[in-house]
Amino acid sequence: MNRPLPPATASGPDLLAGRERALRALELSVKRRLEGYLQGDITGLRSGPGSEPNEARPYQAGQDDVRRMDWNVTARSLEPHVRAPLAERELETWALVDASASMDFGTALSEKRDLAVAVVGAVGLLADRPGNRLGVRVALGNELRRVPDGGGHAALRRTVRTLLSLPRATPGEYPATDLGRAISRLAREHPRPGLRVVVSDFHDDSGLFPATAGDRLGGWAGPLRRLTARHEVLAVEIVDPRELELPEVGLLTLVDPETGRRREVHTGSKRLRARYAAAMTERREQTAQAIRAAGAGHLILRTDTDWVRDVAAFTTARRRAAARRNPRGRTGIR
Repeated sequence: MNRPLPPATASGPDLLAGRERALRALELSVKRRLEGYLQGDITGLRSGPGSEPNEARPYQAGQDDVRRMDWNVTARSLEPHVRAPLAERELETWALVDASASMDFGTALSEKRDLAVAVVGAVGLLADRPGNRLGVRVALGNELRRVPDGGGHAALRRTVRTLLSLPRATPGEYPATDLGRAISRLAREHPRPGLRVVVSDFHDDSGLFPATAGDRLGGWAGPLRRLTARHEVLAVEIVDPRELELPEVGLLTLVDPETGRRREVHTGSKRLRARYAAAMTERREQTAQAIRAAGAGHLILRTDTDWVRDVAAFTTARRRAAARRNPRGRTGIR
């Protein structure tokens, strides 16, 4: 299915007022604490390869696309050169938000779904320039719902309101969300080069450890890699501390948010807690490796930390890395 999301509605004045307060707090937090990075100062939040060639520069192994090799300059200088593209002046951004039941979980400052909405709002504010547009696709079960793209502050507020009004997915109400299929549809239905932001906890277990090593994590590693071939991609991983280790609270009933299955676990076992922590550490390392192999940026946000600070640190690191790759500042945002 590909039906658009309905406009945000509230069941009462208190709910509406709460959403408006959350929206204002998000805007103030991002604008005040990321001041100096707004209006396109972040090189990382930018459309990637442009369509127009720019000046040639020496080839950097592992960083440059060999398809952009300038063979004429290479032959004259006897040193490999690539033709750096001129960045597009207008940026089309599409965010893919995982709205599966596992995102309705949170044991610290917020739920994971709250962080997902905050990320979309932050990306919209950071990329808010004339001509730029932001759209959102919401993955839930077999559906990929659409929040229409638009530009400007009013459109961003409507988008955030709509995301805040998303209903919670009760266990068993929807089939398991196939993140890989959603990423593939995002790439197919929005082919124009730009920025693509995938916001998820990456708990998709479909096709876990298939035959090909490149696609070993769920069904999303391959589609993510193909997405980065045409777009600049940012993968935002949302993490809650209670997913990383089990608390020692005696007999604990665990519920699978996707299927509703229950299982009782005796958390007093030190060995069990250690095995669980080791398994989660390994899984997160595999997730990071798959995202890195795909060539996407990897931003990790936790529900128990200051997410604005983490976004600021991430964008600062990407801007410095881009400045090292392009010291003359002829590509990317200046």
